[in-house]
Amino acid sequence: MKKYKIGYTAGVYDLFHIGHLNLLKRAKEECEHLIVAVSTDELVLEYKHKKPIIPFEERKAIIEALKCTDEVVLQENRDKIAAYKKYKFDVMFVGDDWKGDNLFTETENFLLNHGSCVRYLPYTKNTSSSKLSQIIDKILEELC
Repeated sequence: MKKYKIGYTAGVYDLFHIGHLNLLKRAKEECEHLIVAVSTDELVLEYKHKKPIIPFEERKAIIEALKCTDEVVLQENRDKIAAYKKYKFDVMFVGDDWKGDNLFTETENFLLNHGSCVRYLPYTKNTSSSKLSQIIDKILEELC
């Protein structure tokens, strides 16, 4: 029997890589039903000030195709408390690179008072979409 019934995690999942897969697989190992929220292009543009390389519908399709994913939803804002109220999850999975961030400190306190929690999972340190994007930009620069 798994530790949690409903798990939730959210991300951009641009340039899908092993770090994304590791986090989603670990999350699924701990819950019966994993909800994955994929950030819309508009949301990413709003807080990262750049559009994802892979369009939303394609990123969503990739996440939907994974056997560790049970449900894929849109993430149109970064309000984790609103996400809890909508999906009533038992646990929110987050990469441990976010530990201590104000966004999750407030969320942790709220969830603990509502019978849920934040579970930080190991972040794959050598791989990130930002790093991949920088490498692609450098290669394109050299080609031009």
